[in-house]
Amino acid sequence: MALGIGDDGAVIDPDPAMQLVVATDTLVESVHFPADASAEQIATRALCVNLSDMAAMGARPKWFTLALTIPSDKANAQWLGDFSRGLAEVAAEFDIALVGGDTTAGPLTISITLMAEVPTGKALKRSGAKVGDGIYVTGHLGDGAAALALITDNTDIKDVSGYLLERFYRPRPMVEEGIALRDIASACIDISDGLIADLEHICKASGVSAKLYTENLPIHPDMAEMSSQHCVSWALSGGDDYQLCFTVPPSQKKKIDHFVRLGELKATLVGHIEPDKESRELVTVDGQSATKKNRGYDHFGQ
Repeated sequence: MALGIGDDGAVIDPDPAMQLVVATDTLVESVHFPADASAEQIATRALCVNLSDMAAMGARPKWFTLALTIPSDKANAQWLGDFSRGLAEVAAEFDIALVGGDTTAGPLTISITLMAEVPTGKALKRSGAKVGDGIYVTGHLGDGAAALALITDNTDIKDVSGYLLERFYRPRPMVEEGIALRDIASACIDISDGLIADLEHICKASGVSAKLYTENLPIHPDMAEMSSQHCVSWALSGGDDYQLCFTVPPSQKKKIDHFVRLGELKATLVGHIEPDKESRELVTVDGQSATKKNRGYDHFGQ
């Protein structure tokens, strides 16, 4: 970086052998986080979910800008100090630099634009899935939705509240996993709106369909035991997991299985890519249609 905060704009020197990946996420109070969330929780969540987009592209995050709209009751040294601390902790963990932004008064809204580098031609995309590819996900699914249910008092899973709140307010971006998948995965996306909804994006971009198997879904053992009636729907359509969903061609299956066996990658085979057929929906679950109500969060839906 040639010039950071202090002027009207930052000056960045990207590596000539790299391509720049840019993504923006906006988080709004009472939509993306509860109104009573702490400033530190809001900051860590905002940066982590944006980093997840970089992970899905197989990119190494480098710089970010912050646009903060803040109401008058939070415009004080205590709130801003806590927010800055949360932001700085995540930035230090992933070695990224804040290079600019803006602050204005209004309803609490955080917009982060993140910039990352990826070797030329190596970015992971949604459009590479082929018939016969395996569908994998990293980590556990359903934790984000379970955490939201806990926060809104819609479920009784207090025994794992610490784990779930950590997963919600500080989801771990799968940056290193995404980088490791550059030469293995045929397509990739991060799971923010729910597995079905995000897998549909891969299907649409790739011109294919997908089949999922609920018996293969990686659900945290405690969640499966404590909320067996909800855990499958949370895993399929709950969203807020920020794990990676990626497809792997048969020629790379042994490599993925090897990494999983060695513990170098926590990933689970949950389905397969099939031909696109106009007579059925893009994603089926255990052979059944994935109906619209199971397709995850829609900002403009009712």
